[in-house]
Amino acid sequence: MTAELVRGQNHPLSETRLEIRVSAGKPIVAGATLSDEHGKVHGVEWVAHPGAPTLPGLEVSRQAAAEHRLAVDLDALQDAVHRVNVLLALPTEGVGPVRFGALAAPFVAVTGLDGTEVATFTLTGLDAESAVVALELYRRQGAWKVRAVGQGYAGGLAELLADQGLPEAHQLASTINDAVVQGVARSVAAPPPRTADGDRAHQPAAPAPATDTSGTHGGGASPQPGSSYGGATLPADSSYGGATPPTGSSYGGTSPQPGSPYGDPGPHTGQPTLPHTQPPQSGHGTQTPPPGQASQTGAGHTGGAVQGDPSAATQPSMPSSGGPIDYHHPRRQHAAPPPPPTAPPAQPGQPATPVAGDASGWSMDERLYNQVWGMFEDLARTTASYRSAVDFADSRMEKELDQVLSDPRFRVGGQGDAAREAARAKHAQLVDQARQALDRDLVQLTAESDVVEPALPAAYARWDNPVWHGYRVPMEMPMAVRLGDLHLPECPELRIPMLVRLPLERGLWIDSGRAGAGDGSFADAHDLRRLGMETAVAHVARLLAVHPAGEFTVHVIDAAGAAAQPLAPLVQTGVLAGPPALGAAGVTDVLARLTQRVDLVQMAVRGGAADALPPGFDTSQQLLVVNDFPHGFDDRAVTQLRYLADEGPAVGVHLMMVADREDSTAYGPLLDPLWRSLMRLTPLPDDHLADPWVGHCWTYEPPLVPPGSQVLQQVLTQVATARRSLNR
Repeated sequence: MTAELVRGQNHPLSETRLEIRVSAGKPIVAGATLSDEHGKVHGVEWVAHPGAPTLPGLEVSRQAAAEHRLAVDLDALQDAVHRVNVLLALPTEGVGPVRFGALAAPFVAVTGLDGTEVATFTLTGLDAESAVVALELYRRQGAWKVRAVGQGYAGGLAELLADQGLPEAHQLASTINDAVVQGVARSVAAPPPRTADGDRAHQPAAPAPATDTSGTHGGGASPQPGSSYGGATLPADSSYGGATPPTGSSYGGTSPQPGSPYGDPGPHTGQPTLPHTQPPQSGHGTQTPPPGQASQTGAGHTGGAVQGDPSAATQPSMPSSGGPIDYHHPRRQHAAPPPPPTAPPAQPGQPATPVAGDASGWSMDERLYNQVWGMFEDLARTTASYRSAVDFADSRMEKELDQVLSDPRFRVGGQGDAAREAARAKHAQLVDQARQALDRDLVQLTAESDVVEPALPAAYARWDNPVWHGYRVPMEMPMAVRLGDLHLPECPELRIPMLVRLPLERGLWIDSGRAGAGDGSFADAHDLRRLGMETAVAHVARLLAVHPAGEFTVHVIDAAGAAAQPLAPLVQTGVLAGPPALGAAGVTDVLARLTQRVDLVQMAVRGGAADALPPGFDTSQQLLVVNDFPHGFDDRAVTQLRYLADEGPAVGVHLMMVADREDSTAYGPLLDPLWRSLMRLTPLPDDHLADPWVGHCWTYEPPLVPPGSQVLQQVLTQVATARRSLNR
């Protein structure tokens, strides 16, 4: 889906060989500047213009024309180049217009080599400007994106180039104007027809290869027309600072990095990023490379939102602390997956009806996983668009108010009050337009969520989902497991399942301290610790429930014996490997056995003799739950715990800590690597999960069992029964 950008909005680029098409209706000059990470143009050799139209990886038109096609090869640019600015200017010679306000709004499109539009931008609101920076292609963490700029300059090319730090700006501007006068007009294709209402008639995009489904979204609820990026623009007679604010949402642009919607959580002192989840290989969105990797800014999903590739496959596309990640699902074949279910045709003028599983995948579980990921992506993008539009409106209003205050003519009389009121009215109009576009997208996402949530399998479902009443112990491990819900303040009632790929690739930390109590209003420390342990039990029960019988073993360390009540469901049903370990002796025994297990498996794997493990060796996944750390731990035990956190996940030994970090301050920075290696979750809603790709802080809600429900006891009873049957 094409992203229709507005000023300040960006969009990931999944291709590096692009064409930038410009349509202005009257002859204009098109060029481009290359700049470093600080936006500085190092010299005239970094500027492509009609007098020097070719640079490595860049070619522009040789003459003023109503239509331009600029060729860009991002891979061929020098390593020092981090930005490509596309410039438009009016010729200084001739009888043509001398300001962009006398022209129809220029239209710019970024396309692939096959002509498929990736992003478009209409430069509305220009007035006295005779030169403008239309678009900016920029590199961020190894991935390229496009940003709609629309920054105009009344002083023409000389002022524009000087603003980019070029000392020879005036001389180069003269050189460009001379080249335009002397050059020969370049022939270009006729501009696309325009409809009666002035909108550009889009040409049908070339169909994608049949075998490439990574960029398609199976369908689902599409946003209503006009809800894509840049959905709302100012009236034609609006004079709001010469700029049209971003208002719409790109309901289906490119997705964030392939990293999971959740990224690596950072240290507790900082803002952790969303936990790593594996991005789907096909489905709602196209994947783009994560920072530092291939492409993490993916493609859009027409009716879903987050979780996205959440990475590229095994992990999200967010940067991770490890080496290269294999993003291919272990069960994926080389043949194309079966097509997703088809949504019923929509009535004219009405959005498509959402369908559960409306994404690509080999099974319904994989389709639903990809669809949830798409929903996460769409919610992130539409909210980012709304926030960008509001920020734009705020900055424009501040600029206009500053201009009023700095003009002596408005300091007395009613003119100043009228100007301020007009600025505020324009601000309110822009914010209202942005909110309308956001609300349209939220309606679509909410409709899709209402369809998808009841269709989720047990591993992805809330505890109050009826699917648990028909629960049966599975025969194989699912793709992912739900560890809670995520939502944003713009729409707190729309919750996106937080799905994390299995097997777990990092441990979990249930923060039972004040920092894990959201705003800190939960005053009773004892109750908070109890709630933290209840949250851990709910996670453990779910992990046991989604694994086949005998393939997931749980050990518990409760050195002080303080968690007897919350642990009762696990102890009474007999799903634990043994009674919770008590005291320092119990801590030492459990840690010694699990440490030895990690050592044995590592030696067997490294030696290529996996069949040489001791007879009767338990090959199931192991989970160690530690309550009230560091009570009962000496220095040796702490070292063993760190070893399990670092080396355990690779050989099937996982860690779940229920602890208050403040209790371990005596160890100083020694334990900082431990906390950073764990995915921090909270027993109460808290907005601690940061999404570095779009800058959101997602509010996490734990998956607690509804009060009075017996579903947890029933599920654990079935798990215990299946385990006993297996051991007979």
